[in-house]
Amino acid sequence: MRAWSVIEPGPVGAGPLRLVEKPVPVPGDDELLVRVRACGVCRTDLHVAEGDLPVRRPGVTPGHEVVGEVVGFGAAVGGFAVGERVGVAWLRRTDGTCRYCARGSENLCPASSYTGWDADGGYAEYTTVPAAFAYRLPGGLDDVSLAPLLCAGIIGHRALRRSALPPGGRLGLYGFGGSAHLCAQVAMAEGATVHVLTRGADARKLALDLGAASARGPYEMPPEPLDSAILFAPAGELVPGALRALDRGGTLAIAGIHLSDVPGLRYESELFYEKQLRSVTSNTREDGREFLALVAEHSVHATTHSYPLSRADEALRDLAAGRFDGAAVLVNDLS
Repeated sequence: MRAWSVIEPGPVGAGPLRLVEKPVPVPGDDELLVRVRACGVCRTDLHVAEGDLPVRRPGVTPGHEVVGEVVGFGAAVGGFAVGERVGVAWLRRTDGTCRYCARGSENLCPASSYTGWDADGGYAEYTTVPAAFAYRLPGGLDDVSLAPLLCAGIIGHRALRRSALPPGGRLGLYGFGGSAHLCAQVAMAEGATVHVLTRGADARKLALDLGAASARGPYEMPPEPLDSAILFAPAGELVPGALRALDRGGTLAIAGIHLSDVPGLRYESELFYEKQLRSVTSNTREDGREFLALVAEHSVHATTHSYPLSRADEALRDLAAGRFDGAAVLVNDLS
């Protein structure tokens, strides 16, 4: 099969990805073999390609927002049929036995592994996924619409819950890409007032079109104090301003897997009055199932821009440059 491979991590403009020939993967006993139909382009893929995330699998194929078709499975798999549409997401496997898994926090499992980082992902004609970590997908949505939900949507949903937003609260979103624009829809459907702070004019327009109360630049203050905020942009320099924008008792959740260094914080103006700063680490499968149910309940929809899978490198360059709002999705034109 043909697949994109991270040959040498580095700036995306220098071409760290190369389209290569790889063997079609053989599913393990508990795994599905999936023919990729569409794969979302996530900022984490960019971090893998550029080396912000350390190499775990040399020559890895990125991609972890996969919508595909089951074409085979291992001997121990039950409950799936050839031809069934499934979703493949970031969290690939956990040990299921550690104290974190036992308490329902499998996202913190020290033995966890990830699609497109520890194992080859969806920038390819075929990929595999443990059957226990494959998602059943809601009907009524096409492949392109579904793909961004499988990471951008799920992680945004976990970040929203980590932000401790009170009912009817005021939420600030810093950055407004694939994840934030889905998170905003859930928050507003649940009664929140949403203020968006992001650099791109197109992204600010999208935010207003979706119903945000305001949309400003990332270094501006929102028009009112925030009960909660989520930082989606991987820019640590935004943290102090986001903390200052919080009302007393407010919470800032940082959604990304990678963040540039955070400047020094002033206790009195940025942390006092019981403000909280929280990180977000991956997700649990229950997060994913809960979010996919909310998609149907609240008619959450992704704003998407399609690229042929053969142009995945271009899609990543455009993501890095902020050339589109919403989310990019690769459509398999290799097979």
